[in-house]
Amino acid sequence: SGLQIVENPSELLLSGYADNLSGSAAAAIIEGIRPLIIEVQALVSTAVYGTPQRSATGFDVKRLNMLLAVLEKRCGFKLAGKDVFLNIAGGLKIHDPSIDLAVVAAVLSSSEDLSLPRQTCFAGEVGLSGEIRPINRIEQRIAEAEKLGFKSMFISKHHKLSKAALSGKMEIHSVGHVRDMLAEMFG
Repeated sequence: SGLQIVENPSELLLSGYADNLSGSAAAAIIEGIRPLIIEVQALVSTAVYGTPQRSATGFDVKRLNMLLAVLEKRCGFKLAGKDVFLNIAGGLKIHDPSIDLAVVAAVLSSSEDLSLPRQTCFAGEVGLSGEIRPINRIEQRIAEAEKLGFKSMFISKHHKLSKAALSGKMEIHSVGHVRDMLAEMFG
């Protein structure tokens, strides 16, 4: 019947996003000109064959290795002896660095076997020292997450949000370092 309109692609991309599973996080990204909320899935397990495997589908493996090194060096997580598999649900290939925070959250969630709150979303670039850097078009990302029913979002503390963005129902967690995010999420 030809091409059909997809009214809400974020909703379609999150259709399998499940409750109470470790290793799954929602990311607010920009694809072209459109904000999207996508699911980032991670599986961290003990390396069985000596050398740990690093595999990513839809995400740059070199960037994954960098984020894992940041978690080891700056946050004290022991991931060197573990296999890490990462998947971007929906078959997308993501180049937006704002997905970093969701990747870190998904990896740590799987590593510690703790599920993330279902209504929490992430948007932030992670630097080499573990700092969370600001990203572009944050208010569009917040609006998209809010439209889909997300209740809270982790972003960089360096964002200056308008009153309109802060007046919504979304609880904004402004954090400066990966350690700050972990402290707020896992206590």
